[in-house]
Amino acid sequence: RSFAQSLLRFLGFIFWGTAAAQAFGGVLVILMLKNYRYLFQESYLSLPGWLALATALILLPTGILAVSISAKRSRNKQGTFMYLLLLLLCLEVSSAVLAHCYCIRTSSQLESAMGYLVHQHNWTCSQDPGSSSVDVMQRKLRCCGVHNYTDWIKASSSSWYHPACVPESCCKEKHSHCKGDLSHVEQLSEEGCLQKLEGQLCFAMRCIIWCCTLLSILEFLAGVSNGILMRPQPFCDLNIL
Repeated sequence: RSFAQSLLRFLGFIFWGTAAAQAFGGVLVILMLKNYRYLFQESYLSLPGWLALATALILLPTGILAVSISAKRSRNKQGTFMYLLLLLLCLEVSSAVLAHCYCIRTSSQLESAMGYLVHQHNWTCSQDPGSSSVDVMQRKLRCCGVHNYTDWIKASSSSWYHPACVPESCCKEKHSHCKGDLSHVEQLSEEGCLQKLEGQLCFAMRCIIWCCTLLSILEFLAGVSNGILMRPQPFCDLNIL
């Protein structure tokens, strides 16, 4: 019982720390989908992020209860603690499963949306860097095209105008005089936007998945510890369960 008390107290503090990690992952997913909302048609893609935030909020009172129970047992607190653990488990499983599914699904959706933006983009070699969504994306991610700069060449070949350049937003920051000229390919970003954005999104989703997995294990240990502390109590005192 003394070991169960110590473990429960320790887990209470760990819950506060993992709440911060869950909140970080949730905010990261929500902000990323908000910043690139023109690439994502479905608003429900941010659901794993909101579930992670809800989990983080519930973890705070759960951690307080764990520390409180380890110091002074109360059947009401212990019953409430068990209910919170069950609620957290449901939220974490839902969040992890959705994050995994969306990480797989978004790849084809992103490729299609980015390809459309590239084909619809209009520019000339002499114009200043545009402020369109594709230019903003390429500057922010430091990328060029969907897979690489050749996507711009393919896009221009289907129109009447065939520029010998790509948008200036493809230029690397260290080349201040770069105009997107294809004769100076070394001045352009090598990576495509699809790989970079998909990597960032999946990183945020995996953050949520691993946090949920770790939390589920910790909550199982907390439930077992709380159960050990509840054993000496008569069954009639545990009606709250």
